[in-house]
Amino acid sequence: MNWKPNRTDKKPIYKQIASYIEEGISSGTFPADSLLPSERTLAAELEVNRSTVVAAYEELQSLGIVERKKGSGTRVSTDIWGLSHKRIPNWGRYVEDGSFLPNLPLVQHIRTETQKENHINLASGELSSRLFPHREFQHIIAQQPPFLNLGYDHPQGNEQLRETISSHVKKYKKIYTDPSSILITSGAQQALHLIVQCLLKPGDAVAIEDPSYCFSLPIFQSAGIRTFRLQVDQHGVDPDEIIALHKKHRIRMIFLNPDYQNPTGVVLSLERRKKMLELSSEFGIPIIEDDPYSLTSYNGKVNSTLKSMDENGTVLYISSLSKIAASGLRIGWVIGPPQVIQRLADAKQQVDFGHSVFPQWIANEFLDSYYFHDHIVMLRGELKNRRDEIVSSLNNQLGNQVQFLVPEGGIHLWCRFNFPIKEDLLLKAAMKRRIAFVPGRILGSEENCVRFTFGRGDLGSIKEGITRFAEALKSIQSSG
Repeated sequence: MNWKPNRTDKKPIYKQIASYIEEGISSGTFPADSLLPSERTLAAELEVNRSTVVAAYEELQSLGIVERKKGSGTRVSTDIWGLSHKRIPNWGRYVEDGSFLPNLPLVQHIRTETQKENHINLASGELSSRLFPHREFQHIIAQQPPFLNLGYDHPQGNEQLRETISSHVKKYKKIYTDPSSILITSGAQQALHLIVQCLLKPGDAVAIEDPSYCFSLPIFQSAGIRTFRLQVDQHGVDPDEIIALHKKHRIRMIFLNPDYQNPTGVVLSLERRKKMLELSSEFGIPIIEDDPYSLTSYNGKVNSTLKSMDENGTVLYISSLSKIAASGLRIGWVIGPPQVIQRLADAKQQVDFGHSVFPQWIANEFLDSYYFHDHIVMLRGELKNRRDEIVSSLNNQLGNQVQFLVPEGGIHLWCRFNFPIKEDLLLKAAMKRRIAFVPGRILGSEENCVRFTFGRGDLGSIKEGITRFAEALKSIQSSG
């Protein structure tokens, strides 16, 4: 046997062995009823532990491909194709081999646990349903809707909604654009996916913030994109780091969340915004500006977006209604050069043939209504109260054990411990107490950090959640 397992492959060695034998059976190298090498023999030949070969044979047995009898060894099944000449697909293999990678197991675990009853969720990056504009939406739905085209709409999204968004970003963000430069997406998440899939190729290098929400997304890895980190401090990322990165790696794109950044809550300073735009223009590197939170500014002042300052057309701007209205509405948008928007729209058409007409209609009516402004004012006040509650609870429960920047907008608080912690043990202890948070390592390279999201809970659950978290922390400290 000339084949050897690849020890640099992320795929477990026992699964590599099982795949090799399965392919050999399919090709006839290992005929039906033939005796496979003994566990010891194959282990010696492949230079692996016997237990690894045992695991490979057991996997093949579970699929009905081989038969194992004590004292007789392992044989290829005599009925490999089944009585009716059919064979069940190895769905586990298909699931593993797909090019689109799944979420990190830890992310999946947190998501599963937070669905359980009586769980306090300080992990999910969304608003509380109590902050949704329920009455406004009910008022819109109660109206007699205009005649809606129930066929496929414009590839870029409903034109009336795009006109409304054009007016909306002009009024609130000082962004001057027109409907031809706007694409409606299923939230900001789809916008990011489209940009990565359509505008980058495998091997390209991009710069992302560290820590960053992007670290929890497998979209870059699925697309074969190399990511390089820009450290976030109290003023955001340092533009000078781009110069060194670009010289070494030829950065193709920069992903930024300038206002109340997820997870740190930091605001990119005006000076650094200007410098980023200068470098973007000098090197010809597009900036992807992800702006879900700028309207949540607690004092009502909305910072100048990079897009509003963009004089050279180097910024692709992403925003949505997910963090300011309702995440389930699934309305986001991208603003950029028409040729880019058309390329993204073509890809979106291939995926879903365009956005549903009903959420687009509701979004249009909501953005164009007199009560949108009142909703934003209410939201700012409610989020500030929740921010104050989590800050007070952390100070009361953990005191000088932690440090954090108090955000002036958004829904996240980045908490850094003043001593080493074991994140896995802390999360496990917290889950036992039905409290969820996001460990820092999911979001970047920093250790001993956690992210709390306070937009989803009410004041009472936030206070109780931090109490449970403090109990979880104390339990792992006392256990050594």
